[in-house]
Amino acid sequence: MTPRAFSLLRLLLAGIAILASANAFALNLRCGSRIVKESMIAAQVRNACGAPFWTDTFVSLEILGAGGPIEQQHEVNWDVWYFNFGSSMFMQRLTFRDGQLQKIEPLGYGVNEIGTSCIAAVTSRGLTSGELIAHCGEPASRQFSGGSVVHRARGVLFANEDRREEWLYDDGSAYLTRYLITNSNVTSAERLPR
Repeated sequence: MTPRAFSLLRLLLAGIAILASANAFALNLRCGSRIVKESMIAAQVRNACGAPFWTDTFVSLEILGAGGPIEQQHEVNWDVWYFNFGSSMFMQRLTFRDGQLQKIEPLGYGVNEIGTSCIAAVTSRGLTSGELIAHCGEPASRQFSGGSVVHRARGVLFANEDRREEWLYDDGSAYLTRYLITNSNVTSAERLPR
C-alpha cells in the first residue's frame, strides 16, 4: 500500500469513527424502565411515557422540484409533546414529524405541580410554551395570528407557519400578565393594569 493510499484509508476510518461517535451521543429519554429514542412512533412513546402534560401542533409544506417542470408537494404534520418529571429533573420536548419522533430536547427543570410556580422572573423570555404552561397553567385567554415563512434551497421550498399567540393570565391581582409567543417560544412578557 502506498503512503498516499494509507493516508486516505486512515482519513476514511477517522471519518467513520467520528460519525459512529456522533450517533452514540444521540439523545434518548428514559421513562421508567423504557428507553425512548428518535424514529419511534407516537404510540410507542405514549406507551413508554404516558400522556404529555402539554401538546402543540402545526403544519408545514414541502415542495420538491420547486421552480422545475414537476413539483411534488407534501404537507407535514408536526406534533410537539412536553413531559414533566418533577422539579429535580429536566422537562423534555419531543418533536414528531408525521407521527415519527424526530427530536428529543431537554428543557429547564420541571415542577412538582403544573401551574403552581408562576413567578415573573421564572416565566420571562426564552421559555417554551410548554414550560410556561408547567409554571403558570393554562392561560385565561389565547389569541392566535400568523402567516407563513418560506425557505428556499436549490429545487426545494419549505413553507412553515409563523405562529404568533398572545396569552393572558389573570392571577386576581391589580394586573394582568400578557405573554407573546412566537412559534412556541415566549418572546416577551409584560404586566398590564386591569
